[in-house]
Amino acid sequence: MKRFLGALVATALLSAPGSAAPADEKDATPIIDKAIEALGGEEKLAKAATSSWKAKGTITINGDENPIKTRSVVQGLDKQRAEFEGEFNGNEIKGVTVLNGDKGWRKFGDDAQELDSDAVANAKRTLYLHAASTVLPLKGKGFKVEAAPEEKVGDKPAAVVKGTGPDGKSFTIYFDKETGLPVKMVATVKGFQGEDFVQENLYSEYKDFDGIKRPARLESKRDGNPFLKSEVTEFKVLDKVEAGEFDEPK
Repeated sequence: MKRFLGALVATALLSAPGSAAPADEKDATPIIDKAIEALGGEEKLAKAATSSWKAKGTITINGDENPIKTRSVVQGLDKQRAEFEGEFNGNEIKGVTVLNGDKGWRKFGDDAQELDSDAVANAKRTLYLHAASTVLPLKGKGFKVEAAPEEKVGDKPAAVVKGTGPDGKSFTIYFDKETGLPVKMVATVKGFQGEDFVQENLYSEYKDFDGIKRPARLESKRDGNPFLKSEVTEFKVLDKVEAGEFDEPK
Protein backbone atom coordinates (compact mmCIF):
# COMPACT_ATOMS: atom_id res chain seq x y z
CA MET A 1 0.00 0.00 0.00
CA LYS A 2 2.81 2.41 0.88
CA ARG A 3 4.51 1.73 -2.44
CA PHE A 4 1.24 2.39 -4.29
CA LEU A 5 0.60 5.69 -2.49
CA GLY A 6 4.18 6.82 -2.88
CA ALA A 7 4.35 6.11 -6.58
CA LEU A 8 1.01 7.83 -7.07
CA VAL A 9 2.23 10.97 -5.37
CA ALA A 10 5.58 10.93 -7.19
CA THR A 11 3.80 10.69 -10.53
CA ALA A 12 1.57 13.57 -9.59
CA LEU A 13 4.67 15.62 -9.13
CA LEU A 14 3.32 16.06 -13.52
CA SER A 15 -7.87 17.27 -25.32
CA ALA A 16 -10.14 16.86 -27.63
CA PRO A 17 -8.25 17.31 -30.91
CA GLY A 18 -9.30 20.01 -33.32
CA SER A 19 -9.49 19.65 -37.06
CA ALA A 20 -6.23 19.47 -39.00
CA ALA A 21 -4.58 22.83 -39.64
CA PRO A 22 -3.23 23.80 -43.06
CA ALA A 23 0.48 23.13 -43.45
CA ASP A 24 1.39 26.85 -43.41
CA GLU A 25 -0.38 27.31 -40.07
CA LYS A 26 1.47 24.59 -38.14
CA ASP A 27 4.50 26.63 -37.11
CA ALA A 28 4.41 26.76 -33.30
CA THR A 29 7.42 29.09 -32.99
CA PRO A 30 5.44 32.33 -32.47
CA ILE A 31 3.37 30.73 -29.70
CA ILE A 32 6.41 29.27 -27.96
CA ASP A 33 8.47 32.47 -28.25
CA LYS A 34 5.63 34.55 -26.79
CA ALA A 35 5.33 32.14 -23.87
CA ILE A 36 9.07 32.21 -23.20
CA GLU A 37 9.03 36.00 -22.97
CA ALA A 38 5.93 35.94 -20.76
CA LEU A 39 7.62 33.48 -18.37
CA GLY A 40 10.78 35.55 -17.96
CA GLY A 41 12.88 35.20 -21.09
CA GLU A 42 15.19 32.57 -22.51
CA GLU A 43 18.24 33.39 -20.38
CA LYS A 44 16.45 33.11 -17.04
CA LEU A 45 14.46 30.02 -18.06
CA ALA A 46 17.65 28.28 -19.15
CA LYS A 47 19.11 28.75 -15.68
CA ALA A 48 15.89 27.38 -14.15
CA ALA A 49 16.59 23.96 -15.71
CA THR A 50 18.26 23.30 -12.35
CA SER A 51 15.79 24.31 -9.67
CA SER A 52 13.88 23.28 -6.57
CA TRP A 53 10.43 23.98 -5.21
CA LYS A 54 8.11 23.13 -2.37
CA ALA A 55 4.35 22.72 -2.51
CA LYS A 56 1.37 21.72 -0.41
CA GLY A 57 -2.07 20.50 -1.31
CA THR A 58 -4.22 17.40 -1.56
CA ILE A 59 -4.25 14.19 -3.56
CA THR A 60 -7.49 12.32 -4.19
CA ILE A 61 -7.47 8.54 -3.84
CA ASN A 62 -10.68 6.52 -4.11
CA GLY A 63 -12.68 9.73 -3.77
CA ASP A 64 -10.94 10.87 -0.58
CA GLU A 65 -8.76 14.00 -0.40
CA ASN A 66 -5.52 13.49 1.49
CA PRO A 67 -3.22 16.36 2.58
CA ILE A 68 0.34 16.25 1.26
CA LYS A 69 3.53 18.33 1.23
CA THR A 70 6.18 17.90 -1.43
CA ARG A 71 9.73 18.99 -2.26
CA SER A 72 11.28 18.55 -5.70
CA VAL A 73 14.73 19.12 -7.17
CA VAL A 74 15.36 18.81 -10.91
CA GLN A 75 18.36 19.06 -13.19
CA GLY A 76 17.69 18.88 -16.90
CA LEU A 77 15.45 16.18 -18.31
CA ASP A 78 16.84 13.13 -16.53
CA LYS A 79 17.53 14.00 -12.89
CA GLN A 80 14.91 14.53 -10.22
CA ARG A 81 14.41 14.03 -6.51
CA ALA A 82 10.76 14.09 -5.38
CA GLU A 83 10.01 13.90 -1.66
CA PHE A 84 6.58 13.81 -0.10
CA GLU A 85 4.87 13.46 3.24
CA GLY A 86 1.16 13.02 3.71
CA GLU A 87 -1.63 11.61 5.79
CA PHE A 88 -3.64 8.74 4.35
CA ASN A 89 -6.50 7.23 6.36
CA GLY A 90 -4.97 8.69 9.50
CA ASN A 91 -1.51 7.26 8.74
CA GLU A 92 1.49 9.49 8.13
CA ILE A 93 3.58 8.35 5.18
CA LYS A 94 6.88 9.77 3.93
CA GLY A 95 8.70 8.80 0.79
CA VAL A 96 11.18 9.78 -1.89
CA THR A 97 11.63 8.92 -5.56
CA VAL A 98 14.93 9.61 -7.30
CA LEU A 99 15.66 9.58 -11.02
CA ASN A 100 19.31 9.74 -12.08
CA GLY A 101 19.73 9.16 -15.78
CA ASP A 102 18.83 5.56 -16.57
CA LYS A 103 18.55 4.56 -12.91
CA GLY A 104 15.97 5.31 -10.25
CA TRP A 105 14.83 4.36 -6.77
CA ARG A 106 11.86 4.66 -4.43
CA LYS A 107 11.93 4.56 -0.65
CA PHE A 108 9.06 4.68 1.85
CA GLY A 109 10.10 4.34 5.45
CA ASP A 110 12.54 1.43 5.46
CA ASP A 111 11.04 -0.06 2.30
CA ALA A 112 13.32 0.69 -0.68
CA GLN A 113 13.48 -0.61 -4.23
CA GLU A 114 15.27 0.11 -7.48
CA LEU A 115 13.05 1.12 -10.38
CA ASP A 116 12.85 -1.25 -13.31
CA SER A 117 13.23 0.00 -16.89
CA ASP A 118 9.50 0.68 -17.34
CA ALA A 119 9.31 2.65 -14.10
CA VAL A 120 12.38 4.67 -15.11
CA ALA A 121 10.77 5.44 -18.48
CA ASN A 122 7.60 6.59 -16.72
CA ALA A 123 9.62 8.78 -14.36
CA LYS A 124 11.41 10.35 -17.32
CA ARG A 125 8.09 11.10 -19.01
CA THR A 126 6.75 12.72 -15.84
CA LEU A 127 9.86 14.89 -15.67
CA TYR A 128 9.90 15.95 -19.32
CA LEU A 129 6.18 16.79 -19.19
CA HIS A 130 6.93 19.10 -16.29
CA ALA A 131 9.82 20.59 -18.28
CA ALA A 132 7.56 21.07 -21.31
CA SER A 133 5.18 23.14 -19.19
CA THR A 134 8.07 25.58 -18.62
CA VAL A 135 8.17 25.94 -22.45
CA LEU A 136 11.87 26.56 -23.21
CA PRO A 137 12.72 22.84 -23.58
CA LEU A 138 10.19 22.67 -26.42
CA LYS A 139 12.82 24.42 -28.58
CA GLY A 140 15.45 21.84 -27.68
CA LYS A 141 16.58 18.48 -28.93
CA GLY A 142 14.12 15.63 -28.50
CA PHE A 143 10.90 17.62 -28.83
CA LYS A 144 8.75 18.04 -31.93
CA VAL A 145 5.95 20.62 -31.92
CA GLU A 146 3.31 22.03 -34.20
CA ALA A 147 0.50 24.55 -33.82
CA ALA A 148 -3.09 23.32 -33.79
CA PRO A 149 -6.42 25.15 -34.14
CA GLU A 150 -7.30 27.60 -31.38
CA GLU A 151 -9.55 26.32 -28.59
CA LYS A 152 -10.95 27.66 -25.32
CA VAL A 153 -9.76 26.96 -21.79
CA GLY A 154 -12.65 27.94 -19.57
CA ASP A 155 -14.13 30.96 -21.31
CA LYS A 156 -10.84 32.30 -22.72
CA PRO A 157 -9.31 31.64 -26.15
CA ALA A 158 -6.11 29.61 -26.11
CA ALA A 159 -3.40 28.94 -28.66
CA VAL A 160 -2.70 25.21 -28.92
CA VAL A 161 0.59 23.38 -29.43
CA LYS A 162 0.75 19.64 -29.97
CA GLY A 163 4.04 18.08 -29.01
CA THR A 164 5.96 14.83 -29.07
CA GLY A 165 8.51 14.11 -26.35
CA PRO A 166 11.89 12.35 -26.41
CA ASP A 167 10.12 8.99 -26.02
CA GLY A 168 7.87 9.59 -29.04
CA LYS A 169 4.72 10.06 -26.93
CA SER A 170 2.40 13.00 -27.45
CA PHE A 171 1.01 15.80 -25.30
CA THR A 172 -0.88 19.06 -25.85
CA ILE A 173 -0.25 22.46 -24.25
CA TYR A 174 -2.68 25.39 -24.24
CA PHE A 175 -1.49 29.01 -23.98
CA ASP A 176 -3.61 32.01 -22.99
CA LYS A 177 -3.99 34.07 -26.16
CA GLU A 178 -3.64 37.40 -24.36
CA THR A 179 -0.78 36.74 -21.94
CA GLY A 180 0.98 33.86 -23.72
CA LEU A 181 1.23 31.91 -20.46
CA PRO A 182 0.63 28.12 -20.38
CA VAL A 183 -2.76 27.40 -18.83
CA LYS A 184 -3.35 23.71 -19.54
CA MET A 185 -1.61 20.47 -20.52
CA VAL A 186 -3.17 17.18 -21.55
CA ALA A 187 -1.17 13.96 -21.77
CA THR A 188 -1.58 10.23 -21.27
CA VAL A 189 0.33 9.00 -18.22
CA LYS A 190 0.70 5.62 -16.56
CA GLY A 191 -0.47 4.78 -13.08
CA PHE A 192 1.49 2.66 -10.63
CA GLN A 193 -0.13 -0.55 -11.89
CA GLY A 194 0.61 0.25 -15.53
CA GLU A 195 -2.84 1.55 -16.41
CA ASP A 196 -3.17 4.53 -18.75
CA PHE A 197 -4.85 7.77 -17.65
CA VAL A 198 -5.56 10.93 -19.58
CA GLN A 199 -4.22 13.59 -17.23
CA GLU A 200 -5.29 17.22 -17.50
CA ASN A 201 -3.22 19.86 -15.69
CA LEU A 202 -4.57 23.37 -15.20
CA TYR A 203 -2.05 26.11 -14.34
CA SER A 204 -3.16 29.35 -12.68
CA GLU A 205 -2.24 32.21 -10.34
CA TYR A 206 1.16 32.91 -11.85
CA LYS A 207 3.66 34.52 -9.48
CA ASP A 208 7.05 36.10 -10.01
CA PHE A 209 10.00 34.24 -8.47
CA ASP A 210 13.11 36.38 -9.04
CA GLY A 211 12.05 37.32 -12.54
CA ILE A 212 10.62 33.92 -13.52
CA LYS A 213 6.87 33.42 -13.65
CA ARG A 214 5.57 30.12 -12.31
CA PRO A 215 2.00 28.93 -11.75
CA ALA A 216 1.40 29.01 -8.01
CA ARG A 217 -1.57 26.68 -8.41
CA LEU A 218 -1.88 23.35 -10.19
CA GLU A 219 -5.06 21.31 -10.47
CA SER A 220 -4.94 17.88 -12.08
CA LYS A 221 -7.62 15.46 -13.20
CA ARG A 222 -7.25 11.88 -14.40
CA ASP A 223 -9.85 10.62 -16.83
CA GLY A 224 -11.95 13.61 -15.74
CA ASN A 225 -11.78 12.78 -12.03
CA PRO A 226 -10.10 14.99 -9.38
CA PHE A 227 -6.53 13.89 -8.69
CA LEU A 228 -4.24 16.63 -7.37
CA LYS A 229 -4.52 20.18 -6.06
CA SER A 230 -1.21 21.86 -5.32
CA GLU A 231 0.07 25.28 -4.27
CA VAL A 232 3.73 26.22 -4.73
CA THR A 233 5.10 27.78 -1.55
CA GLU A 234 8.73 28.17 -2.65
CA PHE A 235 10.68 28.14 -5.92
CA LYS A 236 14.45 28.58 -6.32
CA VAL A 237 16.83 28.53 -9.26
CA LEU A 238 19.95 26.60 -8.21
CA ASP A 239 23.52 27.32 -9.25
CA LYS A 240 24.33 23.75 -8.29
CA VAL A 241 22.66 20.77 -6.69
CA GLU A 242 23.76 19.62 -3.27
CA ALA A 243 25.88 16.48 -3.24
CA GLY A 244 23.84 13.30 -2.93
CA GLU A 245 20.50 14.70 -4.13
CA PHE A 246 20.31 12.20 -6.98
CA ASP A 247 21.99 9.29 -5.20
CA GLU A 248 20.15 6.16 -4.14
CA PRO A 249 18.12 7.02 -1.00
CA LYS A 250 19.63 5.58 2.18
